[in-house]
Amino acid sequence: MKFKIILFIIVFVSVNAAKAQDPIFSQSNYVQETLNPGFSGFEDNERIYAGMLSRLQWPSLDLNLTTQYAFVNKSYDYGPSLGFGVGVSAVWQYESANNYNYMQVNANYAHRVNLNGGWFFRPGIEVGVGSKSNRFRNLTLADQININTGVINPVSIDPLSNNTANQYFIDFSTGIVFEKQEFNGTTYWFGASVKHLNRPNISFVEGEKVPLNIFYSIHGNYRFPFMNDYSIMMTANYMQQGPYNRLDIGSLFQVNEFLLGLTAATNPARNDGNSHLLTSINAFIGLEYTEFRFGLSYDMNTSKIGNTRGVYEFSLTYLSRCRRCNTDRSRKR
Repeated sequence: MKFKIILFIIVFVSVNAAKAQDPIFSQSNYVQETLNPGFSGFEDNERIYAGMLSRLQWPSLDLNLTTQYAFVNKSYDYGPSLGFGVGVSAVWQYESANNYNYMQVNANYAHRVNLNGGWFFRPGIEVGVGSKSNRFRNLTLADQININTGVINPVSIDPLSNNTANQYFIDFSTGIVFEKQEFNGTTYWFGASVKHLNRPNISFVEGEKVPLNIFYSIHGNYRFPFMNDYSIMMTANYMQQGPYNRLDIGSLFQVNEFLLGLTAATNPARNDGNSHLLTSINAFIGLEYTEFRFGLSYDMNTSKIGNTRGVYEFSLTYLSRCRRCNTDRSRKR
């Protein structure tokens, strides 16, 4: 009986965690491809933008929850009135406590529409193939054990015993971005995205349906010069999935090649009496070297969840040179 209880807990925790929240990166305010397919080709001028993020969450809780993300996209420009971007991305998440695995590969496309007054409108779409598994084949169920003899039967009649294969699903997402052309070093944009439009079935049990909750995000960015050669970027990102939501508000200071950022992660919904409005303070340091940007962030937990040792995240992005520009301009983000 103990084995069935363990199996039930694993299924319950994994499925409900999958319904509740997508993988979220602390540095998504700086690498917006994790949020919105409308950012594919955002840098324009046929530049290639690529990168990866690696996240380790709450190591002191023995969860060993790790998440990896990688992407590459390229812009294509055909005169001032036609431009678009295409790209691919992949995400992988693993939790050692229950052998939970989540993988997804996406292809995305974003179109650039030139509006009046230096504004650009970028609608984007994304199509992905995902997979979730819990490696049930490693479990021994109660009906396999003969109490009298101690012999373990390799076959179980439990209906869950056949659910050893990965669960695959097709996923559709969309997003939009409005961008104001740079003027005197000042840029700003805002966007919104909707993920899992088709609400794919992520149930591990054959014949049952557990639709993945739609993920909504509204985000914005305002960057302006500071003391001539420096700049400040203000960011905001609101996310909601099912009954859970999160609002990140932060800033990024750039001094020559060095970057310093600070973000407050909040929980406006406060779903229960023990919830905190401020859940963590996220510090970021970065370095730009030629076409590369290195970033390291640490999330300091401010809630009562316990001694988690925080969240560690590393990022590396690459932006190719602007070959069609008279002078190689800097990044937009």
